[in-house]
Amino acid sequence: MSRDSKYDILFEPVQIGPITTKNRFYQVPHCNGLGHARPRAEAANRRVKAEGGWGVICTQEVEIHPSSDVSPFLEGRLWDNLDIPQHRLMTDAVHESGALAGIELAYTGLHASNLYSRIAPMAPSDGMVYGNNPSQSREMTKRDIRNVRKWHVEAAKRSREAGYDIVYVYASHDLSVLQHFLKPQYNQRSDEYGGSIENRVRLTREILTDVKEAVGDTCAIAFRFAVDELRGPDGLQAECEGRDVIGLLAEIPDLWDVNISDWSNDSATARFEPNEGFQEPYTAFVKSMTSKPVVGVGRFTSADAMVSQIRRGILDLIGAARPSIADPYLPNKIDEGRIEDIRECIGCNICVAQDNLAAPIRCTQNPTQGEEWKRDWHPEKIQPATSNESVLVVGAGPAGLECAMQLANRGYEVTLAEAGDELGGRVSRESQLPGLSSYARVRDYRETQIVQKPNVQIYKGNRLSAEDIFKLEIPHVICATGSSWRRDGVGRHHAFAVDGIDAVAVLTPDDVMAGSEIGQRVLIYDDDHYYLGNTIAELCVQRGKQVCLVTPDSLISSWTEYTLEQEKVHARLSALGVEMITLHALQSVNAERASIASVYDANQARDIEYDSLIMITSRTPDNSVYTDLLAQENKFKTLIAIGDCEVPSTVAAAVYAGHLAARNLDSGEDFYAPLFRREMPGLD
Repeated sequence: MSRDSKYDILFEPVQIGPITTKNRFYQVPHCNGLGHARPRAEAANRRVKAEGGWGVICTQEVEIHPSSDVSPFLEGRLWDNLDIPQHRLMTDAVHESGALAGIELAYTGLHASNLYSRIAPMAPSDGMVYGNNPSQSREMTKRDIRNVRKWHVEAAKRSREAGYDIVYVYASHDLSVLQHFLKPQYNQRSDEYGGSIENRVRLTREILTDVKEAVGDTCAIAFRFAVDELRGPDGLQAECEGRDVIGLLAEIPDLWDVNISDWSNDSATARFEPNEGFQEPYTAFVKSMTSKPVVGVGRFTSADAMVSQIRRGILDLIGAARPSIADPYLPNKIDEGRIEDIRECIGCNICVAQDNLAAPIRCTQNPTQGEEWKRDWHPEKIQPATSNESVLVVGAGPAGLECAMQLANRGYEVTLAEAGDELGGRVSRESQLPGLSSYARVRDYRETQIVQKPNVQIYKGNRLSAEDIFKLEIPHVICATGSSWRRDGVGRHHAFAVDGIDAVAVLTPDDVMAGSEIGQRVLIYDDDHYYLGNTIAELCVQRGKQVCLVTPDSLISSWTEYTLEQEKVHARLSALGVEMITLHALQSVNAERASIASVYDANQARDIEYDSLIMITSRTPDNSVYTDLLAQENKFKTLIAIGDCEVPSTVAAAVYAGHLAARNLDSGEDFYAPLFRREMPGLD
């Protein structure tokens, strides 16, 4: 197969200063939690994207000096020449496939608490540092400013020595001292670096010029800039400072990489920005103000949407972070006419959450993310079967679908039995909740792949018992039968059942998603803290219900802080009129009311009347078939439980478990041992 000619424009080369990229696919800088601590994993992660056809592959933000240390987060590091060999691993890996390598030099200013270096953080003016760290930043002196200029030049020269083709100057996401200089709320200086927009942009102009003079003869200089912060007059606005900055710097960089800030807006989830190209209203004007090429993002997964961006003069290069994570081979699949094989990003931000947790990257759609070096996993390649034996996968949720698909890719004969009438399990149900329709892509991609496989037999509406499975005499059995939400309140806060709950007709998310009737006054008790509590609250409001959401945590849906959604979740529920009560736990319930009390003082209690009580606390694995099979485990060569059937977790964890099971089917007794490598620091 070959690509449709209407996509030819995506494969045209683009001149960027002194270099040329082979096509318009551009992996913009993004974090992956590997960074300076795991350089081999970092190189392998980026190598796969170069193999997959991306014309440019960039690093995450790279610290250029110990006074801008973002520990505990594992980003890049280029403090001195000792760091160059690590970066050379990445550039060599990218160049092998004819892609260009870009490095995002970052001096993060007040965003860096310097927890490792213990150097006092610096900013345009005296002020606080990022987060809730009980320390402040000091105002930069003229000497500090000269040093920051010098450090950028030194880092740029090291970048060239390390093999990078594109060197970034960074002013975005509220994570850069250059952006802090641009913002009046951070910059109250009265010298030539403060006051007017011309003064506030001065340091950026100087550093762009410095870096270009240092390495611009061989390296392209990119400027990553947030044109709007979506904060109105309290932040940068595209129609004000954003436009002014571009006008003042228009022809200096070789490439404009434009987006919106902060990170929660730039990497907005599909729940809050469901459309591709959602940044276009803010960034579309940039090309009219510069002759230099422009790259931008918008969670692009559709080749048609990409072509539209270029033909309408919005972008010259299609930027991607999350879509390149979900499918590193996206460009090649378009080139080869395999559009239906693209693993589309679902915009869940599980990748972002990992970085916020200072942990290696993972992806709901692509379970090989972060495992390229550690386990030697490749998103498009898998080892062939070692026998002609058959495998039975029981359950077709995200774990079962991934497992069956990959076993089929290996060449095994696979029987996939699903108790329900459709495939997908929890993602099919959850995708019906407000804002979660993209979760259906987890099912759709795998179902599309599986139905094309002649070595997979699918049986829907087929609930197998242990006795049924024994009779099939299939040597390898993988149970992926999911889990069910508990009704008794046991979860993070409650170790035992809530008093009186046995006498109450409790609803769970399973009931709500199955269409159970819900009364007018709804009390939701959320001890899960992820997305189900708030999406079910929104669903109830859509159905005209009066909703009270109670949580023992200090925030509504607190885990969504990691996915950059918590503030948006709270704002949406508030706008919908949902009563939200934090730091309160259930004490007791009866058929008409619940008694809740402060988690700090049980004497501070109140009653809430309800017609329906929805409990979202914890789940119980649906593993009865698996445990029944274990009684005669010796009848099978393989008998394992995977996904929520083994331990309830995220959809990403379920997909990963399915992938692991398929890879390790023939690994013997130590199922977890194969291909698990660690990077060990060298000792001088």
